[in-house]
Amino acid sequence: MATVLATFSVLKDHVKLKVSENDVAIDSFVFKMHYRVTFLLLLAGTLLVTGRQFIGEHIRCIGGAGMSDDQVKVINTFCFFTSTYTVVKHLNATSIELGEVAHPGVGPAGRDDPVVHHAYYQWVPFVLFLQAICFYAPHYVWRIVEGGRLKALVSGLHMASLALRETSFKTDNGISVPSKAESDDKIRQIRVAFINRIHLNRPWAYYLGLCEVLNFINVLVQIYLTDWFLGGTFLGLGQAVAAGTIEGDMDPLDVVFPKVTKCVFHKYGASGTIQNHDALCVMALNIVNEKIYVFLWYWFIILAVLTGLGLLWRILSMLLYARSEQFNKWVFFMACPGKYSPLDILTVTKEYQFGDWLFLYYIVKNVDNYVFKELLQQLTEDMQERRAQRQNAIEEEEPLTH
Repeated sequence: MATVLATFSVLKDHVKLKVSENDVAIDSFVFKMHYRVTFLLLLAGTLLVTGRQFIGEHIRCIGGAGMSDDQVKVINTFCFFTSTYTVVKHLNATSIELGEVAHPGVGPAGRDDPVVHHAYYQWVPFVLFLQAICFYAPHYVWRIVEGGRLKALVSGLHMASLALRETSFKTDNGISVPSKAESDDKIRQIRVAFINRIHLNRPWAYYLGLCEVLNFINVLVQIYLTDWFLGGTFLGLGQAVAAGTIEGDMDPLDVVFPKVTKCVFHKYGASGTIQNHDALCVMALNIVNEKIYVFLWYWFIILAVLTGLGLLWRILSMLLYARSEQFNKWVFFMACPGKYSPLDILTVTKEYQFGDWLFLYYIVKNVDNYVFKELLQQLTEDMQERRAQRQNAIEEEEPLTH
């Protein structure tokens, strides 16, 4: 158990079990499932397939009688870094039950008998690591583009509802609580920054949407990349495992991830003739590989469906943000539960572009109910004042036109 914990200790800095006061949400829950959950799952898989303390040697081959230990080590290395194979005609459950074949796919093969070569196993840790990087990349791009804008605005407002004193203080847990004046000043700064950036938040929203699309494209690409990597067996893997058998009534995991394979090693004998060593190899690594890829089959499908639904939700919000009172009431209540007028939200958002609405939504996600209520009231007053000024300007121009 200690070795398992030591292996995964490198991931502890990336796992957040509690939210700190400095954490700021700049993306959605589905987005986090890509760069946090999936990223960590793939890194954990990488550690599993590279750690010998779990399964011992990744491959052990029997090279025949009379071979020294050094020669067996050479065969082990050769078969691991080249490939092994199974014979298709011996992938038959009946033959195994009758004792005609010792292991699935392992038996005598003629010159024309089809065989399946297995060369993926040595590349599994590299592919899993690259896939982890791919799932993290859209978040990295989004974090650079966002540039800490939301954090600069909402920093220090997590405990604003407790700002009742004239001076700031810290709780027993070390959390800073701002003073009433500091809280009001911060709300004013958010309001001014939001007003000044009206119609300038469109690129911000577009980049977020683009990164969400990249997440969806990436998970689909990873599904087909994994299928290509496993020789076209990944797309139907989950269904085959659920059914229990495939062609020849074989366990699908024994076909895709064989535990015993064959390998031919050629070397020169004492007289200079070529000697062929038909080795039998135990693939201990495939015990781990099969469980990783069965899990990834289900996980990638779940993630693709959730990401697709997330994109549909983004499109729906673009259509309803400035039209539906009930939609705004529900969305902002979920982001920041509390009692406030949905008409105020509609007043603030209906003349803004979607980028402004989305930026306001993420501000709300990072503040408490007190701050949002104060901010919403002030923004509503600002909007009503701006409308009045526009109306007065129109009325003053009308006499001049006559």
